[in-house]
Amino acid sequence: MSIIFDDRQCTLGEGPLWHPERQQLFWFDILNRQLMTQENGSQKSWQFEDYVSAAGWVGKSELLIASAAELFLFHLETTARTKLCDLEADNPVTRSNDGRADPKGGFWIGTMGFNAEQGAGSIYRFYKGELRRLYGGITISNAICFAPDGKTAFFADTATQAIQQVELDEEGWPSGTPTLFTDLSEGGFNPDGAVVDSEGHLWNAQWGANRVARYAPDGKFVEEITFRARQVSCPAFGGAERKTLFATTAADGLLGDWEGKTFFAETSVRGQAEHRVIL
Repeated sequence: MSIIFDDRQCTLGEGPLWHPERQQLFWFDILNRQLMTQENGSQKSWQFEDYVSAAGWVGKSELLIASAAELFLFHLETTARTKLCDLEADNPVTRSNDGRADPKGGFWIGTMGFNAEQGAGSIYRFYKGELRRLYGGITISNAICFAPDGKTAFFADTATQAIQQVELDEEGWPSGTPTLFTDLSEGGFNPDGAVVDSEGHLWNAQWGANRVARYAPDGKFVEEITFRARQVSCPAFGGAERKTLFATTAADGLLGDWEGKTFFAETSVRGQAEHRVIL
């Protein structure tokens, strides 16, 4: 059963990140340009001038944040901001979307058109100061996550209703051609954000379906957690034992008290600790 963790209504909640050193959840409301959290039992947020969507942790007080035009380092206490690199800064059509750090310390980030323009997006990896474009022609980048052994990455173009997988080399770069992990088109599901637990099962938020679904390493459906909010956008494991599954949702285009709030559900499995980004 899912329970409301934070009752603020996000127009487009995304990018939940459980900071393992702070034992604290961070997430974004992309369309309202905010980073959000709870600290010492109180709600807190930071307002930005540009759209922000995903983060990785660098230190106890520093996050790498992806915006519509760059990757930057953000200090949570001082709010100091340091640009790391451009991210499609010369393309006014696109913004950042889904992203996550990999086990080798790289940060994967996807882009998409503001209006989901067909094929306008890409997926990149930032690793030790280098931003490299991995895949192009993507309409809605999503489901970026990694197997616990660091040998496989997963990602999706929501428009294809399928999640892909690709083998990674010793430094975490793709070493082969992506192959199908699971096809969701038969059930009519739209893959959004995803995370892999410590047992190698993938948990995928499915936009418009009120659920996060769990898939075995062979891509077969195992179970689901349902939510009162319709547009579930991304899951993240956290809590003291990493058995709490948090999920962001989006109120964009919907009416209802449950829409856009941030939820949690207790599970019987541990998630991976979120990986530190190596700059």
